[in-house]
Amino acid sequence: MTNISTIEDWFSSRSGLLIAAGPCSVESRSQMLNIAEALRGKVSIIRGGIWKPRTRPSAFEGIGEKGLEWLREAGETAGLPTMTEIATPRHLEAALEHKIDAVWIGARTVVNPFSVQELAEAMRGIQIPVFVKNPVSMDVKLWLGAIERFETVGITRVAAIHRGFPDNDINYRNAPHWEIPIELHRLRPDINIITDISHICGRRDILTETAQKALDLATDGLMIETHCNPEDAATDAEQQITPSALEEMMNVLIVKKDISEEEKIISELRSRIDIIDDELLRLFAKRMNISEEIGRYKKLHGITVLQMGRWEKILNDYLKKAEKLGLSNEFVKAVFEQIHKESIEKQLEDRR
Repeated sequence: MTNISTIEDWFSSRSGLLIAAGPCSVESRSQMLNIAEALRGKVSIIRGGIWKPRTRPSAFEGIGEKGLEWLREAGETAGLPTMTEIATPRHLEAALEHKIDAVWIGARTVVNPFSVQELAEAMRGIQIPVFVKNPVSMDVKLWLGAIERFETVGITRVAAIHRGFPDNDINYRNAPHWEIPIELHRLRPDINIITDISHICGRRDILTETAQKALDLATDGLMIETHCNPEDAATDAEQQITPSALEEMMNVLIVKKDISEEEKIISELRSRIDIIDDELLRLFAKRMNISEEIGRYKKLHGITVLQMGRWEKILNDYLKKAEKLGLSNEFVKAVFEQIHKESIEKQLEDRR
């Protein structure tokens, strides 16, 4: 493989991190000049989407090639490099014509090896930093394969962007599944990984805690969608923040130096526990809703709430299953007795 250069050699960074900020979509010249002035001296690179891969064709799909001029001008105004997403060789050609400094490959493109290979071939002989987002599928080998395709054609400045994965987790737009970037780092410790907290969160209120989680896992940088008027943004308004909010967030984040591999593993395992605990809470809520339905049915048909024979049989069945799963009888009995007690209370509520 090509000897990959580290991200510190590419752009100036803050607190040892690469901070990429700017609007989800480039919308106008005035928008970009305003954001450039607000981000001057505060971030490493200005990002802006020119072509937006939308789910439906009726949605705003980006301002198009004319926006590259505004993005470049914004970078020159702020004295900062610029980056945008590309999905086709023509996108790359236009970005190079307008002197855009770096490009990223989006999750929907990375999932298709044919598209990635076509882009890689278009870059042969060109030295431009390439950031590769994780694919929409939780496939670390597909992610790594996309990176390797750019290495193969001689690109020496390649980094990864962790932007999360579509999931049923209601807490995030794209569930982080931290174990995936950790595995990528294990396979290729020489590849820098930055975290796109905007696409992981999908909303402003959890950006800071997610950024801190990423820092605790030793990310090399953050991508944060920033807009002077987020509520009026043409795309992804809910996840963008103002430049002042970005500065406030950066001031409270704690950057830990030299995090050990053991700390990373423990943090990743705790993240997995958090996901399971969240799912448990949702399942408990669903169970209690069903208990309330049963209570209403029993009341309507004159059936007693407590049926000890059935409860004792169910509990004994659970205890047998628990033993096979390596769980102690005391633990399982205590948990299900508390669940049963709460269920009875729910059923009695309608009778009071």
